[in-house]
Amino acid sequence: MRKNKRERQKQLLTTIENSPFVTDEELAEKFNVSVQTIRLDRMELSIPELRERIKHVAQKKFDDVKALPLSEVIGEIIDLQLDRSAISILDIKKEHVFSRTGIARGHHLFAQANSLAVAVIDDELALTARSSLYFTRQVMVGERVVAKAQVKRVEADRTVVEVNSFVGQERVFRGKFTMYRSHLEGGNISNETSH
Repeated sequence: MRKNKRERQKQLLTTIENSPFVTDEELAEKFNVSVQTIRLDRMELSIPELRERIKHVAQKKFDDVKALPLSEVIGEIIDLQLDRSAISILDIKKEHVFSRTGIARGHHLFAQANSLAVAVIDDELALTARSSLYFTRQVMVGERVVAKAQVKRVEADRTVVEVNSFVGQERVFRGKFTMYRSHLEGGNISNETSH
């Protein structure tokens, strides 16, 4: 059942406040209106488009990142708590997929997860010492990958970070990254990657 404009806009505002990364298409489906109606509602309410909302959050978060510059992060960080957890999103576009199948190349999913594992480390230098990776489903062009990093443990000179990546509610990738940290007592770095 459609709501009147005032009620819809009030609920739209609440929805975007609670889920700032919801797309216009998802909102249109939720409120049973056209994407154009959602865009007009957002304009009237002075709510920026999704890309601007992401940029705004990412710029605030990047003040905290120590281990790499913004240009080296694959995807866009939308939440960051150093040495605890982080979340990034990556919209899969034509340049990320095999042209014949529309399936995302695995190295993009790995790069998103790996750069998030680096970004979550509260240190000037963080390098991947080891990783184990599991690709659990193919990702297609047009899908959005949400990667969630969780620091599992901190050892003498390493931090273990687990990253799970999702499309919607479905996990598409899992990685365990052992990260070398510079400010802790030294050790050897290997570049093993097991698939």
